[in-house]
Amino acid sequence: MKTLPTYFGSLVFDDRVMKANLSADVYRSLKKTIDEGAQLDITVANAVAAAMKDWAVAHGATHYTHWFQPLTGITAEKHDSFISPSPDGGVIMDFSGKELIKGEPDASSFPSGGLRATFEARGYTAWDPTSYAFIKGKTLCIPTAFCSYGGEALDKKTPLLRSMEALNKQALRILKLFGNDTVKCVRTSVGPEQEYFLITKEMYDQRPDLRFTGRTLFGAKPPKGQEMDDHYFGVIKPRVEAYMADLNEELWKLGILAKTEHNEVAPAQHELAPIYSTTNIATDHNQLTMEIMQKVAEKHGLVCLLHEKPFAGVNGSGKHNNWSMATDTGVNLLSPGETPYENAQFLLFLCAVITAVDDYQDLLRLSVATAGNDHRLGANEAPPAVVSIFLGDELNAVLEAIENDTPYNGTEKTQMKLGVDVLPKFNRDTTDRNRTSPFAFTGNKFEFRMLGSSNSIACANIMLNSAVAESLKTYADSLEKADDFEAALHETIQKTIKDHKRIIFNGNGYDDAWIKEATEKRGLLNYRTTPDCMPHLLDKKNVDMLTAHGVYSEAELQSRCEIMLENYCKTVVIEANTMVEMAKTQIAPAIESYILELAQTAAAKKALDQSLPCSYETETVKKLSALTDTIAVKAKELEDVVSSLADKADVVSESYAIRDNVLAKMNELRAACDEAETLTAKDYWPYPSYGDMLFSVR
Repeated sequence: MKTLPTYFGSLVFDDRVMKANLSADVYRSLKKTIDEGAQLDITVANAVAAAMKDWAVAHGATHYTHWFQPLTGITAEKHDSFISPSPDGGVIMDFSGKELIKGEPDASSFPSGGLRATFEARGYTAWDPTSYAFIKGKTLCIPTAFCSYGGEALDKKTPLLRSMEALNKQALRILKLFGNDTVKCVRTSVGPEQEYFLITKEMYDQRPDLRFTGRTLFGAKPPKGQEMDDHYFGVIKPRVEAYMADLNEELWKLGILAKTEHNEVAPAQHELAPIYSTTNIATDHNQLTMEIMQKVAEKHGLVCLLHEKPFAGVNGSGKHNNWSMATDTGVNLLSPGETPYENAQFLLFLCAVITAVDDYQDLLRLSVATAGNDHRLGANEAPPAVVSIFLGDELNAVLEAIENDTPYNGTEKTQMKLGVDVLPKFNRDTTDRNRTSPFAFTGNKFEFRMLGSSNSIACANIMLNSAVAESLKTYADSLEKADDFEAALHETIQKTIKDHKRIIFNGNGYDDAWIKEATEKRGLLNYRTTPDCMPHLLDKKNVDMLTAHGVYSEAELQSRCEIMLENYCKTVVIEANTMVEMAKTQIAPAIESYILELAQTAAAKKALDQSLPCSYETETVKKLSALTDTIAVKAKELEDVVSSLADKADVVSESYAIRDNVLAKMNELRAACDEAETLTAKDYWPYPSYGDMLFSVR
């Protein structure tokens, strides 16, 4: 029987495999490319391609693909076999360095936001050697970047790599000022916690809304939801436990560091959390994780729902992005040090993050904006749409002391006394965890909690990396010219605290008083929906910053804004059309059938005894008849308002019309249908109920 250490990463062409299968010279050259960004020699590429092919074929692979992440939000792949014809009529297995380095998928049908015309089909994929190749099924998957014939990035990986390099460049400038000349690279690391729902495949197949949109568009509240808080961290049910075991095994084979799993707050909701990886690899791994979650679920007769709000009235699903910075020498730049100089360095990097979050609240908010996430942000399981930072009492006291030029005496660690002698004594953390904060410091990292569960983590980390790079650049430009570095450093930290303390909030983010204070007194932004925030991607300050660091070109930014708004509009229109179809073709007829039975029952009772009141049947028929009329009216109104979108001049005005008109009509139609569900006999209702779906997996 194989043990976990023996099969972990068994389907990955990782460092262990490269050492074993490449010559020493080729290995050193490739590592220099990976670690230092050195130019990749074609002879090295040929040697790597040959070794990669032999290894993949030995593991049963017959094909290879350039695996990339277009602007659809999911991954893409085109499979080519390793076979080449041989002179004797047979085939040989072949794979060249040229095929490894570059691919040419048809780019005409991927979103481009106007970067190229439909007839301009040529696109390129380029091998990303910093992310290991892996085997999926019988295919060798090679992580790649994706660009157009003109060189514009058509994917999420390219800007992410650019943002990582921008932060690395500016962080090295800061470290050099502190005398750290041995550091060659600063990398950002991420550990994305992934929430999801599991329901049975049988019930999923009976719900057109889930199949077409990923969320339930109708559904009356069940008698029991999450009120008892009994699902959170509860005993994992056998069927779910079996699913999690298979999921872990598949992830571990691919070198994905799945670490923690548990029940989440809502019934049928769960979470998986990995160990930290560099941001690029973490992004690749999270995309793979979502794909494998869904494939493994099918094997167990389940469906994994990754939508941010698949069920109204219970918690939705997020993806907590735990972000930090570290040097290639192993120093976490968001951890306080042992010496005053190390602590000063920590404070400067901390201030860079504070400045970045304050100056670019809009970029962080729009980086997580989708139609699905709009249903979640601001609810009881997610932070509000107002971006703020939680630092905790101790760190906040440190910053206040610096701001006011007063001594900081520190706080003694408080020992937790549990009142039972046999239990171990331990010190309380100096920072609590604020679950209502969008951006919380948790000891040596920041937890960005606004991401939706189905989102790629690339967008949020692109904006975060870029904004922090801008803060560090500003500091470096100033401090490099200073005659007295220590005095200038103190002044920089102190000024940052004074200028940006409005973004720091350690209280309850759900409190209405905070939202009022944030917007009216502190001047923080409150973009509640995707149409509210997405156009601000093209604000001059944002365009100037992102283009200055080479993360995006202006044309690429315009394309992203167009694509994201277009995706928002298409998503809601599909939901609206699905609602109309469900209401007209299944819900209304089901109610009418039940009305007919009630009427026939009342007539039969009257035929037996004229004195019988038949009040239940009569009152229910009246209520349901009124509701069917309302459903017909609301469905027609929704159809009409969706049709009117064709008159909008551009995607921005269309998104505003959806926000202001379509969503309201969808809510009205849902309210009527959900009320009718509570009055209609279960045998007549055409869809599994919320209670059925949320409590069906045993």
